[in-house]
Amino acid sequence: MPAASPVSSAINAASQAFDVRPLEGKVGAEIVGLDLSRPLNDADFARVHQAHLDYHVVIFRDQHITPQQQIDFSRRFGILQIHVLKQFLLANHPEIFIVSNIVENGQPVGLGDAGKYWHSDLSYKELPSLGSMLYAQELPSEGGDTLFADMHRAWDTLPQALRDAVEGKVAVHSYTARYAEGKNAASWRPTLTGEQLSQVAEVTHPVVRTHPETGRKGLFVSEGFTTRIVGLPEDESRALLDQLYAHSTRPENVYRHHWQPDDLVFWDNRSLIHLATGCPPELRRKLLRTTIQGDASF
Repeated sequence: MPAASPVSSAINAASQAFDVRPLEGKVGAEIVGLDLSRPLNDADFARVHQAHLDYHVVIFRDQHITPQQQIDFSRRFGILQIHVLKQFLLANHPEIFIVSNIVENGQPVGLGDAGKYWHSDLSYKELPSLGSMLYAQELPSEGGDTLFADMHRAWDTLPQALRDAVEGKVAVHSYTARYAEGKNAASWRPTLTGEQLSQVAEVTHPVVRTHPETGRKGLFVSEGFTTRIVGLPEDESRALLDQLYAHSTRPENVYRHHWQPDDLVFWDNRSLIHLATGCPPELRRKLLRTTIQGDASF
């Protein structure tokens, strides 16, 4: 049964004139003319919420907001989740996680290799994320794109043999699955304490998840956090997951976001997986992320 829409107290604010412009393909829309530094009344918020459900990722152009305004807007959609890597939380605003390759005084200011594998944010939690908002602060002159893959379309186009193989199965998700992999991983990935590890214990979720608001089915596995399918031998589990990953990220399922200054991008982690394409290490990149808690998967 679909979950209730986000609930927020009534806000008496003037309506804003803005456009929702679908992008080419079936994923993504630009929201142009909306000023997120101003409170949204309930009607405008409802339009934004519906666009998020319809297009899975929405891009708010030319935003000039404070960290608190980003937090306040994010909270209209639900409870905010605090990332386990506390050293990369914004000072005085722990709801904001810093994604950055910048090093100052020998210390990284944020997580520099975030998103290097396809993933859905916080799928390793019992209550995985509803969505994430990422706000551009500094962008490189080349690279830095983010890819989004539509997991509803991946399910809709999955060959019948693979559908039969995964229907009703559950998979294990783990934050530490690929935590220390990759070049220079140690530079960005501090050793987790026992207390941090307790926050990211393994969880299981259905391989095929039902979106709690739209009722649509979609695959809910990713190379970043999914380790195995429960009840299958390791080799069979790996082979099946590899087929699902390859199918999910076929070009026809993917939207590539080319960041522009002052973009705020809000995507649905129940509908999409995403990947950071990276940029030359000498080019500065910094973005601020809020993450909204979702529902138990089913």
